Amino acid sequence: MSILDTSIAAASAAFTGAAAYGAWRASREANMAARNANETASTVAQIEQERWHKELTPQLRIKLQAEPYEVLYVRFEGPAKLGELHVGLRIQDDFDGSRPPHLVGTLTPAQVAGVVWGPYHFRPGVDDADALGRAVPAFPLLPGGRTRLAVDPSPRPSWYDGADGEQRWRDRYRTSPIRLWATCTISGHKPWTLAFAVPRDGGWALGGA
Repeated sequence: MSILDTSIAAASAAFTGAAAYGAWRASREANMAARNANETASTVAQIEQERWHKELTPQLRIKLQAEPYEVLYVRFEGPAKLGELHVGLRIQDDFDGSRPPHLVGTLTPAQVAGVVWGPYHFRPGVDDADALGRAVPAFPLLPGGRTRLAVDPSPRPSWYDGADGEQRWRDRYRTSPIRLWATCTISGHKPWTLAFAVPRDGGWALGGA
């Protein structure tokens, strides 16, 4: 092969290599652009979904009726577009942390878990409440609809003994609200969890507004 032929072959190979590299780089950049576009679209869609979910947060009202018998009223205010909502309620302990501060080290975890630390519990066995009276399973509500759930003063723990044990337990929560978590579910949406502090004076506690 002559020097001229060799030069032509080398130039051709270089051109082919450059063309291949150019095509690879263009393809890579196109793939990166497509991936970035997909990621941006997914992010925008996620933000929009979260905004929509927040706008649809159920608005619930809960109040305590103490006379002539003690019940919790639960009312579903809206949004009406949600249709039928399912609401489960759980009473939260009326203290921060895993144990009452003044009893740290004196009670077992089972003893702590076996007490509803608050002024009221659901009536066990009524409205499908659990044996402790801490929670009731989800029940259906339509917009504008309401239901009522039986409650009783929470039973004192066994170590509140003596002639004044019951009174000491009642005094502990004399002015405390009923602290609740409401878990709201509906098909096609993530659940909503709403916190309530229901006053003892019969006023409505509002969640989800």
